[in-house]
Amino acid sequence: MKHALVLTVAFCIAQQAAALPTQFSDDIASLQAGVICPPPTVGNAPAPGTIAGTTHIIANDPPFLSASRRVPAVLGIGFGIKALAADNVGIEDVTVVVTHPPMGDGQVVTQQFITRISGVSPSITFYQFDHDFELIQGMWTMVGVAKNRVLYSVTFEVTAPGDIPELAGICGTQDVLS
Repeated sequence: MKHALVLTVAFCIAQQAAALPTQFSDDIASLQAGVICPPPTVGNAPAPGTIAGTTHIIANDPPFLSASRRVPAVLGIGFGIKALAADNVGIEDVTVVVTHPPMGDGQVVTQQFITRISGVSPSITFYQFDHDFELIQGMWTMVGVAKNRVLYSVTFEVTAPGDIPELAGICGTQDVLS
């Protein structure tokens, strides 16, 4: 019976994710989206278009632990996309715009940073919850743009941890539902 329950929960999560918009252009050969546990950072890169002013640099791309695009608002969880460029040269100077409900003292609704998309292996772009002020429930969208062309647009729904308890503690965060 437990096996059937797990399959039912996975099916429901997959259905809910399918209802959230995803688009990508012919410039993108493949695109995946999901929830991750962010790996340790090896440094930071300047990102003046973000509240923090920097983005994390990682040595190894983390796997998606769930293909859900419903994300619990829990510190230490990340969500994002892995994209592969159709041209094996890749795509440079990709601006990623993250739109979300009003956040922080300035009630910021968009943040952006520059990245690249490889044409050899999928490149990950993700947002991770590092601070309490980031735990804003609602719709979040990641849009990748290069040379005034939208490469992809993926929508996530950030929810209360109790709405998706099977993901709330996925990164080892203890007592998120108490």
